[in-house]
Amino acid sequence: MRMFHNMEAQRPCFHLTGFPFSTGRANTFTINCTGFDLHGVDPAAFQAVFNQKDFRPVINYSAPTHVNISFTLSAILEVDAQLQLLTSFLWLNMIWDNPFISWNPEECGDIRKLTVTTENLWLPDIFIEESMDVAQTPEGLSAYVSNQGRISYSKPMRVTSICSLDIFYFPFDEQNCTLTFSSFLYTVENMLLGMDKQVWEIADTSRDVVRTQGEWELLGINKATPKMSVGSSLFDQIMFYVAIKRRPRLYVINLLVPSGFLVAIDALSFYLPAESGNRAPFKITLLLGYNVFLLMMNKLLPANGTPLISVYFALCLTLMVVSLLETVFITYLLHLATTQPPPVPQWLHSLLLRCTCPRKCCLTALQKDNRGQGLSAPCLPDLKEPGELVGKELGPRETKLNGSSGLTRVQLVDLWVQLSHMMDTLLFRLYLLFLASSICTVIVLWNT
Repeated sequence: MRMFHNMEAQRPCFHLTGFPFSTGRANTFTINCTGFDLHGVDPAAFQAVFNQKDFRPVINYSAPTHVNISFTLSAILEVDAQLQLLTSFLWLNMIWDNPFISWNPEECGDIRKLTVTTENLWLPDIFIEESMDVAQTPEGLSAYVSNQGRISYSKPMRVTSICSLDIFYFPFDEQNCTLTFSSFLYTVENMLLGMDKQVWEIADTSRDVVRTQGEWELLGINKATPKMSVGSSLFDQIMFYVAIKRRPRLYVINLLVPSGFLVAIDALSFYLPAESGNRAPFKITLLLGYNVFLLMMNKLLPANGTPLISVYFALCLTLMVVSLLETVFITYLLHLATTQPPPVPQWLHSLLLRCTCPRKCCLTALQKDNRGQGLSAPCLPDLKEPGELVGKELGPRETKLNGSSGLTRVQLVDLWVQLSHMMDTLLFRLYLLFLASSICTVIVLWNT
């Protein structure tokens, strides 16, 4: 190949690879590639370039090196909410120019691109500022070198980076992590960073790769280009904002659905007759089963913080305990009514009968004559005899008049049983109202 130079021919430093030539102020170094298409690449042709790998490849050392970067987020391996760490797998691509590499493709069998091991090339010291671990990059990688001196270097990286995680909306949470690429050594006077691809291209490519893998889904990637000042030095950097969203299907099936079933069964248990004595043991068994469920599913919950789902579980557990206490209270009232019913205060049965009794004649009769003849037969509640509630008939002594209330014992027992059922219905409705409002509030918070 014909060589051009603007120095004396006897200078030996360019005899192995190539000779510089000058046209005005432009400088170009041409490599002798004769025989590359017949005998393969001659290592001696690049030896002078390889010897300069310890220096930044520029002709004018005051000019900065432009490095264009891009990456593909191929996997989100782990999100550690306790340590606030994101472990991901990236393919980082860097492109820069080496003005000391150049050859004529027409003289080299139309060879326009070669692969060169990175051990023989100068590499920019690009790192991720949020990284908390040494990037695990395989050794012995190669880079593409074009005939115009453009070098394209791609390397896989397993990156463990700091990410401020907000787990309040777990498992419907979205996280926004940053990956900041910068140089460790070179300031803006020596290195400037640019983009090899548009951000939307990086996001689309990464989304297509990550879409079918793992627990997380990539929502989008944005970028910013702030400068980082360290003392009197100014470093160029590119900051990428990576938005990811958790796929909640696993947690919905294993956490929310079973919990919802247990709470629904607890609500339906109110339809068990309180007189039978089976409601309280059933609720206790259900409460124990819910605690066992929480212990088994605890490993699926975040280890730190207080996510909304933990509040939801605590709320469900509280409602089940309240329903058990309500059952105990109603059972106590029924037991009191059938064994030793106390006199009913006027304000109590007036209030409850006004709110719940469909017949107004009871209240009217009691208000007109509280000491006289007692309740008339049409106004008595349609209840079973209290003797049936306790499994025996009432004796003659139990039917005598009660002087303080003006009611016979039978009427007093019937009234207490009626009030117990009314309170049971009222508390059940309040339980359903609180349960529905609480669940709706949690769902609204999750949707926001």
